[in-house]
Amino acid sequence: MSSKSLDYENLNENVKKCQYAVRGELYLRASELQKEGKKIIFTNVGNPHALGQKPLTFPRQVVALCQAPFLMDDPNVGTLFHADAIARAKHYLSMTSGGLGAYSDSRGLPGIRKEVAEFIERRDGYPSDPELIFLTDGASKGVMQILNSIIRGAHDGILVPVPQYPLYSATISLLGGSLVPYYLEETANWGLDIGNLRQSVTQARSQGITVRAMVIINPGNPTGQCLSEANLKEVLKFCYENNLVLLGDEVYQQNIYQDERPFISARKVLMDMGPPISKEVQLVSFHTVSKGYWGECGQRGGYFEMTNISPQTVEEIYKVASISLSPNVPGQIFMGLMVSPPKPGDISYERYVRESKGILESLRRRARIMTDGFNCCRNVVCNFTEGAMYSFPQIRLPLKVMEAAKRAGKVADVFYCLKLLEATGISTVPGSGFGQKEGVFHLRTTILPAEEDMPAIMASFKKFNDEFMEQYEDNGGYSRM
Repeated sequence: MSSKSLDYENLNENVKKCQYAVRGELYLRASELQKEGKKIIFTNVGNPHALGQKPLTFPRQVVALCQAPFLMDDPNVGTLFHADAIARAKHYLSMTSGGLGAYSDSRGLPGIRKEVAEFIERRDGYPSDPELIFLTDGASKGVMQILNSIIRGAHDGILVPVPQYPLYSATISLLGGSLVPYYLEETANWGLDIGNLRQSVTQARSQGITVRAMVIINPGNPTGQCLSEANLKEVLKFCYENNLVLLGDEVYQQNIYQDERPFISARKVLMDMGPPISKEVQLVSFHTVSKGYWGECGQRGGYFEMTNISPQTVEEIYKVASISLSPNVPGQIFMGLMVSPPKPGDISYERYVRESKGILESLRRRARIMTDGFNCCRNVVCNFTEGAMYSFPQIRLPLKVMEAAKRAGKVADVFYCLKLLEATGISTVPGSGFGQKEGVFHLRTTILPAEEDMPAIMASFKKFNDEFMEQYEDNGGYSRM
């Protein structure tokens, strides 16, 4: 019988090329071990609730009432739900054409897009247009929509920071474009070097690639650094000089664990710079309910905002969004609640502040526990996690490890992470899944395990790592730092 269209050898080559390490070999092996009864600590993905973070009460109450509006007809509803949660549920239901089961506009509910615009104006000090805001099923869908609009073929390149979140490499591969890497400098706390950017663009152009866009992830994933205002100005000036659209992945803007570099949006810096840059640089900014102190990954709520994008292009992006009819409506309501939380004087305000503050303060402590824990281990060095949800330690591997990995048909950091998983149940992601300089090895882990479990997790990691190094060290040399 002849081969069929969906046989492996007949698949779209771009599907086979794309890789997503966060749910790759390590994750699959961890899932197998879990089925066999081994306790697994899934630190491979930023999934707060899966690692024990409790949902915020107010948004869950509002969405519960929106999902089951008949509860508001019960005379006892006030004993379970505060009056402000009931009022907010009615507010969001009034925006829909038939409750949460009805499609919305393909850009999202107009009332919620207005709330997002008001949030952006409060944050940045500049007006935002709801007509340039699209609600999406998580930030990832928004990134994919915009990259789909930019990439025309293999000769179109996207500047992506390395190490990078593999959403970008996977999507660029899937769309048949070219990833143009610019390396972050680990010894400068994963700083961004404009000279490196220029070199990357020059090299890409020499290979016939038209560089069309630049990605920044701020705070960084997997690297955890926060970009300074000066850094952002350099980036925006670079985009202006090179006619690049800037894609600002700002999903971790609530996750800041130091006071020296608070989050500042690319949009605010762009507007502060004034004309001609503020009128010329095209910017698309992304946000989500999945991160921050919300951690509502499964709700799939996100948005992107477009700045200096022509009306004709906005219409084309709207047309393509319309193919999917509607982003999920509960996710849109979560987004509305995130950008418009309880205010001082509201019945739910004090509890909301107490819950959100408690989560952020604990994450700040966990960031320090994890960084210090890694830096106590043999042949491990780790920059402090300034923001986001991850540590990205460098593992200095003996040459014997690289030889053993080669015999096993594995990249050296994959070999190390598999051994770590088998010994401790800690499921991480090898640095090679994010990109790294040749001959340097890392792993990524979230800082999300419960705070009370952190000391034991780091002790387990240290015991494994130090015994692993003891086993493979023979004075034959190491991977470079």
